[in-house]
Amino acid sequence: MQFTSESVENLVAQLSRLPTIGRKSAQRLTAYILKMPKEEVARLTQALTAVKERVRYCSICHNVTDHETCLLCRSDKRDHHLVCVVEDSTDVMALERTGEYRGVYHVLGGVISPLDGVGPDDLHIRELVRRVGQPEPAIREIILAVNPTVEGDTTAFYLAQLLEPFDVKVTRLARGIPVGLALSFADEATLSRALAGRGTL
Repeated sequence: MQFTSESVENLVAQLSRLPTIGRKSAQRLTAYILKMPKEEVARLTQALTAVKERVRYCSICHNVTDHETCLLCRSDKRDHHLVCVVEDSTDVMALERTGEYRGVYHVLGGVISPLDGVGPDDLHIRELVRRVGQPEPAIREIILAVNPTVEGDTTAFYLAQLLEPFDVKVTRLARGIPVGLALSFADEATLSRALAGRGTL
């Protein structure tokens, strides 16, 4: 039985389809949108439409952009000899927030996952190999920044094997104990990786 307007129910239903948004969250968002001034709702609508109409993938790194190539690939302030390989664009944003990385990126568009029907040909792996093989800019190091999951590890291993014939250093992000976590709360895999990746002070 419907206790509210069809328009409200439709908005709740559409918002519920978004990842991590359940029906209650969708209802709260709908209530918030109903209280917003009409001009703000119009700006939100325009932003959603622009994302679908204008956003494309960078022809070099496959990050999201409004142009043929993204700002990072066009920047002469970035080190184009250093490429960080990530799963998706949200990983680029996360690494950029640190302010530590000055190289460029390559977005795979996921990880190898046979159970989900995702193989190497479904990702931007060929494009990465093509980039590494180009004489300019000569890539000196590839940083594999895929997530430390079974699928991520499989993808990293596959890429390392694929890039072996090239004169390029292949590294992986360090893994270990998060800041603020007591040893007693860390799982065995995390502790093992932390021990294996230990360094000098």
